[in-house]
Amino acid sequence: MSAVVQPVAGAATAEAIVKARDIAKFFDVSPPWLNRVIEKKGRAILHAVDGVSFEIHRGETLSLVGESGCGKSTVARLLVGLYTPTRGEIEFFGHNLQEMNTEAGRPLRQKLQMIFQDPFASLNPRWRVVDIIAEPLRTHGLTPDKATVLARVDELLNLVRLAPADKEKYPHQFSGGQRQRLSIARALATNPQFLVCDEPTSALDVSVQAQVLNLMKDLQRTLGLTYLFISHNLAVVRHISDRVGVMYLGRIVELAPKHTLFNAPRHPYTRMLLDAIPDLAMSGRARTPVAGEVPNPLNPPTGCAFHPRCPQANERCKREAPVLKLYRHAAGESQVACHAVEEGRI
Repeated sequence: MSAVVQPVAGAATAEAIVKARDIAKFFDVSPPWLNRVIEKKGRAILHAVDGVSFEIHRGETLSLVGESGCGKSTVARLLVGLYTPTRGEIEFFGHNLQEMNTEAGRPLRQKLQMIFQDPFASLNPRWRVVDIIAEPLRTHGLTPDKATVLARVDELLNLVRLAPADKEKYPHQFSGGQRQRLSIARALATNPQFLVCDEPTSALDVSVQAQVLNLMKDLQRTLGLTYLFISHNLAVVRHISDRVGVMYLGRIVELAPKHTLFNAPRHPYTRMLLDAIPDLAMSGRARTPVAGEVPNPLNPPTGCAFHPRCPQANERCKREAPVLKLYRHAAGESQVACHAVEEGRI
C-alpha cells in the first residue's frame, strides 16, 4: 500500500477537489474455465493500478507520465467513473465518486468531463457538430428550448476558436486539430470544473499540438478549470503542468512540482525518462543508460518493480516494495518511492 500523498509546499493552497486514496484496479485476464482445467493453469490477474494516491487542487494541472502500460490511462478512467476501483476511494468535491452513478449525483457529474485521445473515434461520424456539442446539454436538461441550444453551441465554438457556421458540418470535414477542438467544446458544454485529458494531443501533428495545448491553457485561465493530464510526451507535460507524477507498473514512483522534477529528478526511472529527451543544448551532462524492457505486468518482479532495470538496485530493492515518501532537498520537495533515495545512495 502506498503512502498518502501530501500536498507539495508552494504548489497550491486551494481546495483539493479530487482525492484518490490507495486506488487500485485489477483485471481478470484468465483464459476460459475449460482451458484452465485442461492446461492446468490458474487465474491471471492484471494489476493495472496498484495503490495510487494523490490530490488535485482547484485550478492546477497534475500530469501523469510513464511508458505505455504503466496504468496512467486506467487512472483517468477510474477518475471519470468508467472503471470501478478494485480497492481504494476517490473523492470529488467531498463526495464519493460512486455517487455520480445515482440520480442525486447527476449535478456532480456535470462538474466532471473527459477529453479522449482520438478525436475522430470519440465523435459520432453520423451526427452534425451541433448535435455532438448539444448532446451533454440535452442529457443534463440544461437547455429549455432549441434557440438556447443553438446559442450555447455557437458560444462554445467561439470559445474553442471555431466558427459558429461549423455547427452544420460533420466530423470528417475537419482536420485532426479541429476535431479535438470539437471534443473540447463538447466537454465544456456542461460548465465543468474538472477535466480528465487522456493524451489529447498524441494523435496530432507537433504544430497542431502546440495550438491545442495553448488553447487548453487559455481556457484554464479563463474558466478556472482543473486538469488531470495523461501523456507520455515529456515536452508536452513540461509545457502544461503544475505538478507531475511519474508512474511505473501501476504505481506512482515520483511526484513533484514541474520545475523540481525536471531540474532535480530523484527516482532512477524519472532520470531514465528525462535522459531519453534529445539534448539539443549539447550540455554534456553525464547520462546513465538503463537497459531492459518493462516487465510483464502479469508477473511483476518482487520488491521494487523497477529493480531489474535500475543501476542503483540492491538486495533490499529485490525484497521490499518502497513507499512514496516526502523528501526536502535543495531544489524543492519531491515525493519518491525509492530505497536508494531513502538510504542516501542517490
